[in-house]
Amino acid sequence: MVVALLGLALFVLIKSMNKQMSKIQVPHESDQDNKKADVDAD
Repeated sequence: MVVALLGLALFVLIKSMNKQMSKIQVPHESDQDNKKADVDAD
């Protein structure tokens, strides 16, 4: 019973986390490299 409740809680938390993570705009590494190159050129 306890294992089932923990599994359900874990499922709900992961689902909620995925929803929040999808709202965040993560810059790609290539974008950061391009910005760094632009700053270095100045």
